Amino acid sequence: MAEKKKDGFLTYKNRPLVRKGNTIYYGSMSDAFVLMLQILSTKEVNGVEVADRVAVQLINTDPDVRPHDRIKNKTEKKGLYAAMDIGSIWLERALREAS
Repeated sequence: MAEKKKDGFLTYKNRPLVRKGNTIYYGSMSDAFVLMLQILSTKEVNGVEVADRVAVQLINTDPDVRPHDRIKNKTEKKGLYAAMDIGSIWLERALREAS
């Protein structure tokens, strides 16, 4: 479950979550990698709009890397939970390898 920290950021597994429109960034920009989730479509469930299709990308934050080469992994998942599940695993592994 996501929690709100003192600095105002929502966190999940002790990493910040920042949303702008249909894009969610997971992780800190000061780390070697962050996760970008783009909500491609939504559906209504019991009167609440929820994410249906979500694109997941693991992105290198190094400004010296060419934009095309920054994407390390990408996939598309059904639902935000499945997207966060695979994305958080990718992010943990990439950060462990980078350190």
